[in-house]
Amino acid sequence: MFYTVGEAAKMLKVAPSALRYYDKEGLLPFVERSGGGIRMFKENDLEWLKLIGCLKATGMPIKGIKQFIECTIKGDETIDERLGILKAQRENVVKQIEQLKAHLEMIDYKVWYYQTAQRAGSTAAIEQLSADDVPEKYKKFLKK
Repeated sequence: MFYTVGEAAKMLKVAPSALRYYDKEGLLPFVERSGGGIRMFKENDLEWLKLIGCLKATGMPIKGIKQFIECTIKGDETIDERLGILKAQRENVVKQIEQLKAHLEMIDYKVWYYQTAQRAGSTAAIEQLSADDVPEKYKKFLKK
């Protein structure tokens, strides 16, 4: 079964223009075209598009994704290179997760801060709290 750009985009929850862009950038060398030049996506193409979307969403540049695809096309001789690319991207994602966790901690602290201020009726009340009144996990955010 074949899918049009619009159908594939809808299934992947992306804009059709994103798929056209990927094609323009050389990320879809595997996609067949009809006699009239219309892209015809197969199930396997959708799996590739999911991987492309994953790599892009995790910050891999288009150039890196293209390199990965080119290695795949070359075959088994590039398994080590492909594995290296994916391991490096995994490490980037782990770093992103750690950064997001730190950001979430700061946001959680600010939520606690403003909830506490709301109950007291003023942010000035926060300044009056002793360190013992602040949850342990938020003490690192206190002014020293």
